[in-house]
Amino acid sequence: MLTALVVGLATLLVITSILLMVLILLHRGKGGGLSDLFGGGVSSSVGGSSVAEKNLDRLTIGLGLVWAACIVAVGLLVRTGA
Repeated sequence: MLTALVVGLATLLVITSILLMVLILLHRGKGGGLSDLFGGGVSSSVGGSSVAEKNLDRLTIGLGLVWAACIVAVGLLVRTGA
């Protein structure tokens, strides 16, 4: 049963890692970063809503906390011999 839990947490870890990469790349750049490479400078003038930016920040922080909790949980389960 613990092996299934470790596999489930590892799967959740992979999914949250991919989503975190996408969310971080969606953030508006503060000047010449990676987001400008993907057209961040153009989209900031089109949809520069501060509410959308705050919601993106909250979603990124929440997903980062889930990601960190998955890392700790997988580490503890593997260490105990799951």
